[in-house]
Amino acid sequence: MPKPLTANEPDPIDVLLSAHGLRRTAAARRVLGWLLAHPDTSYTHAQLQTALQSVGGASDADSDAANPNTRTSDGYAASSSTKGVGTKGEGTKGEGTGSVALDRVTLYRLIDRLTQVGLLLCRVDAQRVRRYQAMPASVHALPHFECQSCHRDSPLLGPLQANALDLEVAAQSALQALKALGYQGLSLDLAVRGVCADCATAAVMQAASPNTADKTS
Repeated sequence: MPKPLTANEPDPIDVLLSAHGLRRTAAARRVLGWLLAHPDTSYTHAQLQTALQSVGGASDADSDAANPNTRTSDGYAASSSTKGVGTKGEGTKGEGTGSVALDRVTLYRLIDRLTQVGLLLCRVDAQRVRRYQAMPASVHALPHFECQSCHRDSPLLGPLQANALDLEVAAQSALQALKALGYQGLSLDLAVRGVCADCATAAVMQAASPNTADKTS
C-alpha cells in the first residue's frame, strides 16, 4: 500500500528539485512525479505528453500518480500537480488548483532541464528517437537491456553481471582518455537492445490466437 504523507513531511519531489537547483513549479513536479512513479519505463517526448494528458482525465481511484497523498513504490510522493490540465505555462507550487497545461515546447524545455541536472536519463533507441526516464539507481550497472517493444530497462544478470565491473572499468578508462585529449560532455551507455521474453511470448500468443472475424465469416 502507498505510504501516506504526513502534514509536516516535505514532498520528496520538491526536495529533489530544490537539491538540483530547479524551481518547484507545478509542471516540474508533475513531470518528475510521473516518471518517478514509472521508473522502469522510458517515454518519447510525445508519449510523455500523452501520458500526462491522460492523467488529467483520470480519477484518484484510477491512478496512484494522481493522488497527492500517496507514494510510489520507490518512496516518492506523486505530486498533486499531476492532476488536470489548465492554465498554460509552468506555474508555481500551490498556484490555483494545481492544474497546468504542458504544451509540447514547455514539456521539451522541462525534460531537457531535468536531464541536464541528472534527474532524468535520456537514451536514443534503435530508431534514433530520444527516450526519457527517471534516472535509474542502477544506471552504472553495465550492461543493461532495453526492450524495444515495452521500452522497459533492466540490468542483465547471471554471467553478464560478473563481467559488468570489467566493462565499467574499461568504459571509465576510455572516458578519462578522451577527457585528457580535450573532449567534453562525454557519456557512455552500453546496452543490449531487443525484445524481452514477456513481449516475445505475448507476440507469439497473439499470432497463434484464432481470428474471431474469420471464424464467424
